[in-house]
Amino acid sequence: MPAEPDDRWTVGRLLNWTKDFLKKKGSESPRLDAEVLLASVLACERVQLYTRYEDEVAEAPRGAFRDLVKRRADGAPVAYLVGRKEFYSLSFAVSPAVLIPRPDSEFVIVEALAKLKGIDSPGCVDVGTGSGCLALACVHHHKTARFFAIDLSPEALAIARRNASTLGLESRVAFVEGDLLEPVRAGGPFDLILSNPPYIASAVVATLEPGVRDFEPHLALDGGEDGLRVVDRLSRRRLNFFDRAGI
Repeated sequence: MPAEPDDRWTVGRLLNWTKDFLKKKGSESPRLDAEVLLASVLACERVQLYTRYEDEVAEAPRGAFRDLVKRRADGAPVAYLVGRKEFYSLSFAVSPAVLIPRPDSEFVIVEALAKLKGIDSPGCVDVGTGSGCLALACVHHHKTARFFAIDLSPEALAIARRNASTLGLESRVAFVEGDLLEPVRAGGPFDLILSNPPYIASAVVATLEPGVRDFEPHLALDGGEDGLRVVDRLSRRRLNFFDRAGI
């Protein structure tokens, strides 16, 4: 986005130029992408961009914005570029170590909170917690719920712990590294087990859109030959777990 002499790169001009550029590069939401990236660089809310529409953007933040736009044009997800994603009205830190929370997963929270309604101090488990968005959203909205949040990835657990600390919920969520329900086999019984496991067949992973295929963790995407490897294992472990607990 080179400027000619005396050209002013205002907030509005940057947004309009970037929207057109990202649209040509195949972005499905070029205006939104431009706004989120510029708001992040300017450390303001998206809506504030419109009160600063005629403000000129200095060279340093313009250079940082230029770098983010280039990476977005190369396919990097916006959430990873800005390091955050909103989920169930809460802001979660994200990195390529965790899946980006999806709006569809908010239905899990709706169902979980309905199941937990009227239960005082329910004990719950989130298997494959990733960013921690499921467990933390439940704990935020159910004031006495407690969770074990399990993940195989120590890098993912570091992100989840950071989110718990930011939201002030670390006292009610215990983060545990391990496979499925094994780390809590002696901790039940539990009132609720949540999971959003990998469910994409291995052969299909390579056909996913590049922003997912090339940037999000395959550990959280690849569900084996039929997509149900982890689902089947979790179902069997859950039954065995309940049998051992005498439930």
